[in-house]
Amino acid sequence: MHRYLSGMFVVLLLGIAAFAADVVPTKVGVFPQEIARDYGEAEGLPAGEILCLHAEEGGIVAVTASGAFQFDGESWKALENYSPLRYELLPSGRAYRLVAAKAKSPKTAVAVRAFAGDKEAPIALAAEKGLFLRNDRGLYESSPICDGQGRLWGAADVRGVALDPEGNLWVAMLAGVACRKGEDWTFYTGQEGLPYNDFSSIAAGPDGAIWFGTGKGVLRFKDGDWRYRQGRRWLPDDQVNDLIVDCEGNAWAATANGVGWIGFKAMTLAEKAAFYEDEVEKYIKRTPFGYTSEVRLDVPGDRSTVIYTDSDNDGLWTSMYGSAQCFAYAATGDAQSKERAVKAFEALRFLQTAPQTGDIRPPKGYVARTILPTDGPDPNEGRVERDIKHRDNHDVLWKVYEPRWPKTGDGKWYWKSDTSSDELDGHFFFYPAYYDFVAETEEEKAAVRQVMKDIMDHLIDHDFNLVDFDGTPTRWSIYNPESLNNDPMWWEERGLKSLSMLSYLIATEHVTGDPKYGQIANELIEKYYFRTNAMIYKIHFGPGSGNHSDDEMAFMCYYNLLKYSQDEALKHEILYSFFSAWINEWPEMNPLFNFMYAAFGLGAKHTNPWDTYDISPWEGWLDDSVETLKDFPLDRVGWGHKNSHRLDIVMLPRQQAVEPYEPEVPLRGHRVNGKVIPVSERFFHHWNTNPWVLDYGGEGKSLGSGTVYLLPYYIGLYHGFIEN
Repeated sequence: MHRYLSGMFVVLLLGIAAFAADVVPTKVGVFPQEIARDYGEAEGLPAGEILCLHAEEGGIVAVTASGAFQFDGESWKALENYSPLRYELLPSGRAYRLVAAKAKSPKTAVAVRAFAGDKEAPIALAAEKGLFLRNDRGLYESSPICDGQGRLWGAADVRGVALDPEGNLWVAMLAGVACRKGEDWTFYTGQEGLPYNDFSSIAAGPDGAIWFGTGKGVLRFKDGDWRYRQGRRWLPDDQVNDLIVDCEGNAWAATANGVGWIGFKAMTLAEKAAFYEDEVEKYIKRTPFGYTSEVRLDVPGDRSTVIYTDSDNDGLWTSMYGSAQCFAYAATGDAQSKERAVKAFEALRFLQTAPQTGDIRPPKGYVARTILPTDGPDPNEGRVERDIKHRDNHDVLWKVYEPRWPKTGDGKWYWKSDTSSDELDGHFFFYPAYYDFVAETEEEKAAVRQVMKDIMDHLIDHDFNLVDFDGTPTRWSIYNPESLNNDPMWWEERGLKSLSMLSYLIATEHVTGDPKYGQIANELIEKYYFRTNAMIYKIHFGPGSGNHSDDEMAFMCYYNLLKYSQDEALKHEILYSFFSAWINEWPEMNPLFNFMYAAFGLGAKHTNPWDTYDISPWEGWLDDSVETLKDFPLDRVGWGHKNSHRLDIVMLPRQQAVEPYEPEVPLRGHRVNGKVIPVSERFFHHWNTNPWVLDYGGEGKSLGSGTVYLLPYYIGLYHGFIEN
């Protein structure tokens, strides 16, 4: 039966291209990129709270306890004797008449919070006592409102009203948002995607967007889509006392700590990529080799105070950045992309050559995690004590030895040992792309072949382990069949490590042209069940569960294995495994994962003994990918975000919220549309972060690399999924 099915798979796969079926690329063109600015003491405002805002002919006016200040385009100037127009309602029979507010109002007066329409005769008024609508006699009446589903809202404590450009009336109150189109009302609550309801104000923009100020940030509704702008990435303070929108569609927020401005800049995806590239060059790249990860900031949000330090996975992050440059060069032919890719190759190759130069040397082919200059602090100081504590309290397999950071032969660098499988996944993802797209001369190609051969031969010679200078495998780089298949301490790693090793071997065969690597891969499949292992690369408890670093690594390995393998039966099975992995990630709107899967999954079928199934990516995958690329904020500073209080959140069930490696499990959930929080409403440095987490810490003291945008963007461009 197995032999028959295997042969059948090969027949079915004949004619299936190595890459995705034809797809019409999405033409993104120019789009409005959202940006934010703060205005405070440095721009002429007094310290502290802004009470309200008004739009006047001379510019926006901010009212404070210290007086009024008008914005002249650059700074805020004090205004003398400024008195904005205010209204109140006085009884007139069963209705009310509108009058200008007086210094001493009668007890029967109703204070008006906001009005909608012509200021001489508004059609709607917002007040603590309700929503007041203008009748045929020019008087104002308060009454409850009812939507088309029969839901009746008592309109009390109305926080704001506004008319949009089409004449629709919008009302903000604690019950939610109501919109009247003609005579029909529509209600928006958490079930309809409304993120929050503690409104302070509402304003309509000329582009049809409706903005809301709240006690915890700003909301925007446009074309059926809600956006939530909260935290220091978007506002000087979450307490928004008032909000107005100018004639260009920019929102101005009066907050407890200055004025916030949220506007838009016309951009293309290519221009956005250029922005991130510039930031990486200016602030992110570390050492003359240009290692690319995140950096620390001494002063929150201040890029001039960058502090360079290593990360545990510099090799991985630099590999992913370098891979972005390889795909960029393949897609655009840009010479600068090639230069960056060459630089990344040299940086990654140094992680292999540096450990071979000092007194302490691991076996040839070993790859270091990262490097640090020796003119800085010694990273070995206090390390043993920390390692013992980590082993005793968190990880019984954690290695305790010294030095964890040996020196290079020239004494200029410390190199970090105990390299993880994360690094190897990154190196093996980068090198074939560099070989295919960037290395053009025989000398360049020979250099790639040698680097890959040395790493792969090291792993083969040491029973499929990465062996450190102490003669033992590193903590996480164990791939040997005996451990994966028979050691209960390693069963959880069985799937991913089997997938990784097959991917390494197939990619090495492609680059070196040596069939021995393919033969070894086949031996691991036939004798040690690595293909079967790889079919389930990890045990999932559903979307949102598990270690998301595993997902990031697995997708790189899936991509290379399907791209370079010549074994059609293997690819048929692995593609189904890839599909099973992808559908678990589908709600995450991750353009990297979507593009990687779609490169092979578009138009694909899977056949098993029961039937033939369509395993194409599900409808909406490309729209989600483009939306995320457009939604990425230009500000990559690590500001915190809070989402657990939102009305549009559905908490994950218990089994999906379990993370066995975390002592305290953070709150996790998704929006009512089934998708995770958009990238503009959370912060992460890399795609290994769990996007189902709702609340993110961060005080603006880190700056993330734009690689999270660049790699999916250039892969999508290369495969023809998007075009500018």
